[in-house]
Amino acid sequence: MLWHWVTLLGALCVGSLGCPQIVSRVQWKASRSGCLKTFRKPVDTAVVHHTESTACTSSVSCRRQVKVIQDFHRGPSKKWCDIGYNFLIGEDGQVYEGRGWRTVGAHAGPGWNGRSLGIAFLGDYVLKGHRDFVATSCPGQALYDVIRHWPHFKASFKSRVPNAKAQAALKSLLSCAVQRGSLGSDYVLKGHRDFVATSCPGQALYDVIRHWPHFKA
Repeated sequence: MLWHWVTLLGALCVGSLGCPQIVSRVQWKASRSGCLKTFRKPVDTAVVHHTESTACTSSVSCRRQVKVIQDFHRGPSKKWCDIGYNFLIGEDGQVYEGRGWRTVGAHAGPGWNGRSLGIAFLGDYVLKGHRDFVATSCPGQALYDVIRHWPHFKASFKSRVPNAKAQAALKSLLSCAVQRGSLGSDYVLKGHRDFVATSCPGQALYDVIRHWPHFKA
């Protein structure tokens, strides 16, 4: 009950906390959620994902993409109760409500979903080398780890990261989550790959967030 009132008071104070404007489920025409499990206390982890889709730069295209992701997550291949993420962020600089602040997501595995917020960038942020184009280990992990830190590597291999507006939106959302009592002040920031065998959120994006405060692999 106490957690309920803390969350409610935090929600009422959102405007005064400088929280980002969040595009609601109604605004992106979400289907009704069938999820029942809610967080019982503030979570201690924020998990960053990418959707491995084309980046969207307009409200119209981002809303459409969020709805497509919800339909996929609820569809026959996954059969989830709703879109898996708590929030999504587009390169239009806007935050989109997924399962939101109170509902447990489906994004990091059973042991972590109940203690973390899942936040996905709408886009594909994989860092590309020879092995990213064909089935090969070339140029080898040791050399790959060296050259990806060289000047021009990203431009040469056409990798990209979320734009400044999208990155600022995530930072604002994390700050808001702490201030409203949904995320602990000593939270840990992680990438999806820190939990399971996946490239998500893409090496290019992972190389960005690992320099942010609170990050821990």
